Amino acid sequence: MRNLDPARARWIKVRMGVLCAVMATGLGGIVASAWRVQVEDGPKWRMAAENQRQRRLHVEPRRGSIYDRNGTPLAVSVDVPSLSVDVIEMIRGVEGAEAQARVLKDASVRLGATLSMDANEVYEKLATRRRFLWLKRRIGAEESEAIRTMSDAKRDPHPIRGLALEGDARRYYPAREIGGTVLGFVAPDGLGKDGLELALDEELRGQSVEVKGLRDRAGRLIFSDGNSEAHDLAGSDVTLTLDTSIQHTAEQELAASMRTYETKSASLVALDPRTGEILAMASSPGFNPNDYGESDPDARRDRPVTDRFEPGSVMKPFTIAEALAAGTLKPTESVYCERGSYQLGNVTIHDTHISEWLTPTQILAKSSNIGTLKIALELGEPALYAGFRKFGFGEPTGIPLPGEAGGVLRPKSRPWVQVETANASFGQGISVTALQLALAMGAIADGGRLHEPILIKRLTDSRGNVIQENSAKVKREVVPAWAARTVTEMLTAVVEEGGTGVEAAIPGFRVAGKTATAQKVDPKTGKYSQEKYVASFVGFVPADKPRLVVAVVLDEPVIGRYGGDLAGPVFRRVAEAALRTMGVTPNSSAPHPVLVTRADDPADVAMDVLRPVAPADVPETTVPGPAFIGPPVAASLTLADLRGRTVRESVRTLAKAGLLPEIEGTGRLVRQAPEPGAQVSPGTRVHLVFEPSS
Repeated sequence: MRNLDPARARWIKVRMGVLCAVMATGLGGIVASAWRVQVEDGPKWRMAAENQRQRRLHVEPRRGSIYDRNGTPLAVSVDVPSLSVDVIEMIRGVEGAEAQARVLKDASVRLGATLSMDANEVYEKLATRRRFLWLKRRIGAEESEAIRTMSDAKRDPHPIRGLALEGDARRYYPAREIGGTVLGFVAPDGLGKDGLELALDEELRGQSVEVKGLRDRAGRLIFSDGNSEAHDLAGSDVTLTLDTSIQHTAEQELAASMRTYETKSASLVALDPRTGEILAMASSPGFNPNDYGESDPDARRDRPVTDRFEPGSVMKPFTIAEALAAGTLKPTESVYCERGSYQLGNVTIHDTHISEWLTPTQILAKSSNIGTLKIALELGEPALYAGFRKFGFGEPTGIPLPGEAGGVLRPKSRPWVQVETANASFGQGISVTALQLALAMGAIADGGRLHEPILIKRLTDSRGNVIQENSAKVKREVVPAWAARTVTEMLTAVVEEGGTGVEAAIPGFRVAGKTATAQKVDPKTGKYSQEKYVASFVGFVPADKPRLVVAVVLDEPVIGRYGGDLAGPVFRRVAEAALRTMGVTPNSSAPHPVLVTRADDPADVAMDVLRPVAPADVPETTVPGPAFIGPPVAASLTLADLRGRTVRESVRTLAKAGLLPEIEGTGRLVRQAPEPGAQVSPGTRVHLVFEPSS
């Protein structure tokens, strides 16, 4: 600058000053803008940026599992892989629309062959060129491995980019049909439907939360805030009182009985009378929760708690128990049963077995309607109704299953009239459920104490901590212990010689139980049908120290109709298997079935302090008014000639006549014993021999 002309030097200094001023002004503007963006408007821009790269994620925790009493899994949630595709990633680096289309078509062919999908369908999905789309949900293990191979550059020379396998939770039922009607199922939206899946949906689903997370360009979660662990959000595990082994046996026996007797449906309840724990609750037909979409909605009904029916003679033990407790009946008092026909007003009541004087034990063993109604009318309508309510009839049991029916005892607006009292005493004109029957019989087995039913043993969180545990709880005392014990001894006569339930006898055990063959009301006529029946048996074993109560209900059997012949064998087979599972051994000193007479009445043994009343000391009970109308029973029948008929035709003919068929062979009837034309009484067994027609 010293060698320059002073004027030129000053000009240069002026230009440098102006340039520096301009640069300083520009830099100041940049700094000011940066200050405004990052400091003054910083929160707003940060929120906008976060909203662009963050997603609100609805996180569904793992659904809790369901186990039986021994820890056998009945319902679990498993992760089944599903295939998603990022189409933009698939064609990244490929220039030109035609080249990209070729890449997508090639991928469509390969993916379609691997996933058993139409290549054109795959191409239509890929042609949308979305960053995220589901290509196929819930794929198999072989398909998953093939996808991993074709997306790995080390294993495939021409890998397909943009493929991702993601876990998709699915409910799985390892035991398939076992307990299906009790468990219910889970819909694709993750909500429980039917059964325990619905009743315990909130506990099983756990805590569903919403979190903020970062997703990569494939849409995968790479970060989420919050400090909740999966264990803290997962649903609770449920342990039931059901025993899978007993449940399986019960369902097998019900299915076999449906095939053998061609019943409309069947149900069974097995429980521990000491605690009220449900060991088995079976329905037939049933369904497989894994394939619930292929089942009939009617097969998904849990019949032991939803289906009401007129119980018939299984109500007689409860009538007698109430009469004993009220003091209107003595254990060995004789009741005149009118030789099987009793006129009440203008209506006649019939007994299947023609008898004169019967003790309460014999009334149960022979299932006398006349003897039972006389006991009930002596007890009185208010006491009978109150007694049935104490046994739990007419109200829901409180079991945690949806759709439970409470049954019907009578209209709320008025009490029973005499005919209704007579009907109710032997189970007509009222309705109950199989579960109610089992619990009521359990009350007699446990010394007159009615327990609350227990189906859920405990709830535990995902870390194994017990949240809730249910223990035995007595709802109320129904009858005194001595009365319950007396009825128990009476019920042992039902399965002994001369009783209606000999088919339910179990070698080595004393069995107490009651049979029933109840007519159904025909909805078209409003009268009792002569062809539709409900055959049932409810009992417990061992009679001296009860460990198991089983109630069996068979609806509308075609082959046969009597509860002792149809439901009794189901009880025996289920009870035998259950006792083995429970470790209850037979007693070699248990008596063999014998014919019960007044001289060896079990009630006399149990209540030997009470003197039997002689028949002459008991006045005849006369009650005016109408009564139950039943089919008349002839003193003797002439056996028809059934030769040449099919099995079904022969059985139906004998069943309508009150005779018991014994079937041998298949085809057409060739021989029968007794011979055609023979005089037989109701209940006689007729041996039928069938041979294939030539």
